[in-house]
Amino acid sequence: MGRAKRGGYIIEWWMGDHLPKHVHVYKDGKEIAKVEIPGLLVLKGKIDNRVKKILQELIDEGAI
Repeated sequence: MGRAKRGGYIIEWWMGDHLPKHVHVYKDGKEIAKVEIPGLLVLKGKIDNRVKKILQELIDEGAI
């Protein structure tokens, strides 16, 4: 399992989880979205540009 905290959000992912490759995004202890990586396709919930930027930074860093 991987976890990153950025900008008030918690992003979690699991190695070997079911396809498509995705992350879960939490805010204030509640899941707000499930996002496919690397295309940033929202599978569940909603994200704004701030969350997209955070996810892209994590992808660029090789964290997810």
